[in-house]
Amino acid sequence: MGILDSLFGNKGEKIEEYKAKGAMVIDVRSPGEFQSGHVKGARNIPLPEIRGRVSEIAHYKKPIILCCASGGRSGQATSILKKEGIDCINGGGWMKVNSHF
Repeated sequence: MGILDSLFGNKGEKIEEYKAKGAMVIDVRSPGEFQSGHVKGARNIPLPEIRGRVSEIAHYKKPIILCCASGGRSGQATSILKKEGIDCINGGGWMKVNSHF
């Protein structure tokens, strides 16, 4: 376990926990970035669209794992969705999330 894991928790364990709960993955990168590679089955909702699509995301009635290139944009999206009462986590970079699927 690294120092960041001890300070912030193990993201891999959280991803596995959410995966076990039937979570869906939302990738908040641009469509072009998404097309260059993504988690199988992930939905692409770019960060600038997240606020306008909260009701659509809530309608999925599933926990959400958010990802992007490095974790910055997915962190912003996680904050937005949590404020709306949506059960979600920041999975970080899509390649890390992909290693769990």
